[in-house]
Amino acid sequence: MTMRDETRILLESMERLFHDKCTKEVVDAAEQGAFASELWQAVSETGVPLAALPESAGGADAEWSDLYAVLRVAGRHSAPVPLAETMLAGWVATAAGLEISDGPTTVGPVSAGDTLRLERDGNGWRLSGRASRLPYARSVERIVLLADGPDGEMAVSVNGTEGAEVAKGRNIAGEARDTLTFVGVRLSADTAAPVGGGTTRAALYRRGALARATMISGALERAMDLAVTYAQERQQFGRPISKFQAVQQNLAVLAGQTAAAVAAANAGIDALSRNDPEAEEFYAAVAKTRVGEAATLACEIAHQVHGAIGFTQEYALQLSTRRLWSWREEFGADPEWAARLGAFICARGADRLWPTITEL
Repeated sequence: MTMRDETRILLESMERLFHDKCTKEVVDAAEQGAFASELWQAVSETGVPLAALPESAGGADAEWSDLYAVLRVAGRHSAPVPLAETMLAGWVATAAGLEISDGPTTVGPVSAGDTLRLERDGNGWRLSGRASRLPYARSVERIVLLADGPDGEMAVSVNGTEGAEVAKGRNIAGEARDTLTFVGVRLSADTAAPVGGGTTRAALYRRGALARATMISGALERAMDLAVTYAQERQQFGRPISKFQAVQQNLAVLAGQTAAAVAAANAGIDALSRNDPEAEEFYAAVAKTRVGEAATLACEIAHQVHGAIGFTQEYALQLSTRRLWSWREEFGADPEWAARLGAFICARGADRLWPTITEL
């Protein structure tokens, strides 16, 4: 598929930005608890976080496919900012007509088992329930949530963690993943509204899964680049280890897994432009399942090629592989999405198997 000139320019620009601003020192500092505010400011100034929104909401009516491609670049650089979450939060808030900002924002729930409820309280609302492991919740300016209201799903926009009981946590990559519990938190009338336009919790979940799959594909590319470069530079028995057949075979498997993951993520991104929930569900399941499998094998191979140095804090490989281990579990792990994919295929019947694979 030919890349549009506008897309190429955008990706080249974002690649330069992350290369310059998202250094290993920035990522290391974020893992120690310091929010990467300068990196976020640079990303925010590009307009990318809200670019998919309509112009009336402060966006640019950009293609989701372009913005998900930016997420691959962010994943390649292990960017410790809530870029995907801010994109999705803006999408949810706009669908409900709620106020948005260009500040860092997160969105939820991100776990299938979590439930939030809104009940009327005079002219306002009462919010109850749990949103577990919300990305960057402690650091963002706003949190956009989907909750069950009296007449269906509603979007809620709150100021950070205000009013919530917060249990701070982190994933393996050191990224903040905080659990928020709301016990009848009083909200004003203008902080919640019904959502429309197909913006549902199910849609958020699959778009979040696709965002993580796309970021994983970028981290896989980075891990592969590091492994290939190291194999070409590392000398053993008087020649680069890349000359040994066993290493070459492993690198070939790594390249194949990375290519398959990128292709699966791209198929999911293409499905976003169809405005077809069935296609989104199918390809999100394919992407999350395939990249999860690739991440498992890629981490093993990349660390085998590097030997002990790959696990050291000073070397960059662990920044990618720890995110591969972390991101494959978020918005549903690959076994969950494999089960969803199987259920989707079975529900359509045996006669629809081939048409589903080739036509959906």
